[in-house]
Amino acid sequence: MNLLKQTLDLCKMYDIRPSKSKGQNFLVNKDIYDLIISTADLKPDDVVLEVGPGLGIMTFKMSEKVKKVLAVELDDKLANLLKTSIISQKRENIKIFNNDVLKIRGENISKIGKYKIVANLPYNITSIFLRKFLSLNNKPESIVLLLQKEVVDRIIATPPDMSLLSISVQFYAEVFKIAEVSKENFYPAPKIDSAIIKIVPKKEKIFSDYQIEKKFFKLLRQGFSAKRKMLKNNLSLALSVKQERINEIFLSLNISPKCRAEDLSLNDWLKIFEKLK
Repeated sequence: MNLLKQTLDLCKMYDIRPSKSKGQNFLVNKDIYDLIISTADLKPDDVVLEVGPGLGIMTFKMSEKVKKVLAVELDDKLANLLKTSIISQKRENIKIFNNDVLKIRGENISKIGKYKIVANLPYNITSIFLRKFLSLNNKPESIVLLLQKEVVDRIIATPPDMSLLSISVQFYAEVFKIAEVSKENFYPAPKIDSAIIKIVPKKEKIFSDYQIEKKFFKLLRQGFSAKRKMLKNNLSLALSVKQERINEIFLSLNISPKCRAEDLSLNDWLKIFEKLK
């Protein structure tokens, strides 16, 4: 069946009205679903944590390839639809959680064991979602996301277009833009295009001490606090360090004293942090 027709029929049958506030734009292109699943590199013994399963089209596709799909859906109607579909199709390896994924506790994630994440995330929770799962002790093996294209471009950015988001994600993981997805592939069609990104958490931590990691992220927040100002001004004010000292550190690292926060790579920030510790 045509996926757009199937989507429209399900929405009509269950009185589902896609909500902008919840980022409900349903993907209606089979090839894009197949690309997301291929990118996730799913194996028969995998456990997949799916966030925002929507109408369950990808949920059921993935369930044919993996050991278990744990699908977290915030919307009550969609969660009930999925539970009904699971029973009717006798898919015992799918479990639906009608919950907010941001409220899932770390100890519950630890009980899953190894897992992969596949998600279609709304823009407004992307940053906090990534920080939550990338900083867990039990990190996912990989994360494949369908996001707004502009968000993906921010995550994979390089100098001079860095942001607190790009530095934060690249601190924890390797990032790969897989493909762009036109807005015409969704119902209802959003105003902007999307993209698929794969995020692979690093096996080794940059800092073994969590308190040092917290201090590093505090430095990042201070550096990006006023992006239009030169970085030395932000750091001097936030750290109560004379600008002359900041200049000395920058020059010793071959960093321009006139640089701004977005001009620096993750490695530059790590070197500055080492000097300021």
